[in-house]
Amino acid sequence: MNLFDYARPTTVEEAIAAWAPGASYLAGGTNLVDLMKTGVMQPGKLIDLNRLAGLDRIESLANGDTRVGALVRNADLAHDAGFARAFPMVAEALLSGASGQLRNAATVGGNLMQRTRCAYFQDAHSACNRRTPGAGCDARGGDNATMAVLGWSDSCIATNPSDFGVALAALDAVVEVEGPQGSREIAFADFHLLPGQTPDRETALAQGELVVAVRLPAASAQLRHHSRYLKLRERTSYAFALVSAAAALRLEDGHIVEARLALGAVAARPWRANDAEALLIGQTPSDELFKRAADVALTGATPSGDNAHKIELARRTAARALALAAIGTPKRMPAFPASLFGEHAHV
Repeated sequence: MNLFDYARPTTVEEAIAAWAPGASYLAGGTNLVDLMKTGVMQPGKLIDLNRLAGLDRIESLANGDTRVGALVRNADLAHDAGFARAFPMVAEALLSGASGQLRNAATVGGNLMQRTRCAYFQDAHSACNRRTPGAGCDARGGDNATMAVLGWSDSCIATNPSDFGVALAALDAVVEVEGPQGSREIAFADFHLLPGQTPDRETALAQGELVVAVRLPAASAQLRHHSRYLKLRERTSYAFALVSAAAALRLEDGHIVEARLALGAVAARPWRANDAEALLIGQTPSDELFKRAADVALTGATPSGDNAHKIELARRTAARALALAAIGTPKRMPAFPASLFGEHAHV
């Protein structure tokens, strides 16, 4: 592991003041430390955030929004009874990610900042434009069966690995950040960037900026009665998604009056399917309708290699997630959250 300096601030202001080019912020460390061990990331300085006061809280704001501090652990958020009642889809997504041990350590802010699981990015000896701009992309001619089918470029075909982020994208979350130039808010839809010609720039954060909280609008809680997260993976116990979908509906008199749909593991960011949502409004729920919506959600999808199958997988996953949402949110969390083997999974 590369030698580095270490700082342990106690306030957000101290953390930002400690930042310098080449530094990295450290929270749970479940991704960053692994990448440091393999030489993929070599920060010259680590700024440990774990003693920052006030960032480990789940708060209900006066306007009805829910604010989740960046240091809240994934497991704590998923198991918070009030949060899980208001946002069951988010809780289900969190509980489908990684292993129980990692969820106990991983943080909300760190989840947003985790790096891609592309094998070529994680191999310091492979060419990767995310690690070294201009180096090339070995994934383009390599093992790319799990790579992106939406929003990719010749420079990068990697996917975003987050489950949590897919649910946040569907529910219009907002990311609160602090930095050298002060505080600001970033709509979650704008937080992660598509690769284009600059895949090394993965988020909308400016130099030195720090995620301090994620906020979920009060209106999103109105979708809690018909919302699900569905994740197709090789190992139900802990694997990353091959494809996933977060779906939520609001029904009145048997018709859909509001719809949310986001896809995971298909692009470099969680993929919000706005056109598919628009198609659903005013319609009566049906399998045929959900298949049409899934087709619209995958409009423009193209293989980035040997992965044409992912487009059909994503279509079927999106349609099934919508059908599960129409059935209704389970009264209890399924034994296998987000799994095809969970409650009401076979539709």
